[in-house]
Amino acid sequence: MQLFSGLYNKVLGWSGHRHAPGYLAVLSFAESSFFPVPPDVMLAPMVLAKPDKGWSFALLTSIASVLGGVAGYLIGYYAFDLVSPLMKEFGYWDSYLTTKDWFDEWGFWVVFLAGFSPIPYKIFTIGAGAVALSFFPFLIASIIGRSARFFLVAAIIIFGGENMEHLLKKYIDIIGWTVVALVVGYVLFRLI
Repeated sequence: MQLFSGLYNKVLGWSGHRHAPGYLAVLSFAESSFFPVPPDVMLAPMVLAKPDKGWSFALLTSIASVLGGVAGYLIGYYAFDLVSPLMKEFGYWDSYLTTKDWFDEWGFWVVFLAGFSPIPYKIFTIGAGAVALSFFPFLIASIIGRSARFFLVAAIIIFGGENMEHLLKKYIDIIGWTVVALVVGYVLFRLI
């Protein structure tokens, strides 16, 4: 089933739109505080479409994502009582409790690793605010982790060039279904 190749082609088309950088910034901001779609899905095709602007797209994504992370921190710090029922409803509560334990033990490093990894970053931004993690270390860890992630994505696409584009087109459905399988596996693992 070629669901992801169609979506990939659509996102690739959007990536060339004149407002694409604005869309990327909004997506990056939203993903760090409440939205479930990671900005990589738009960043990679945008870098493919305009490799000469790849570094500026990575910088834009990093800045918007860190600002979204700050918004998530503020949500956790000032409005956790309002947000916690939503976290329970959407299945993020157990992840939040695990995150809270991690903050108690590792603080800065948790934020850094969450910023770099594909783990839903919003859980960590809201969690950092909810446990009142010191803001300055949170901000530094977010800047380093998010920038490293998005500049790595841009570098892979820029230096992979045409070969990367062909590989993505060829394997996008396999990659997409693998990610879906991993997410479903993770959810089932958490339920069991």
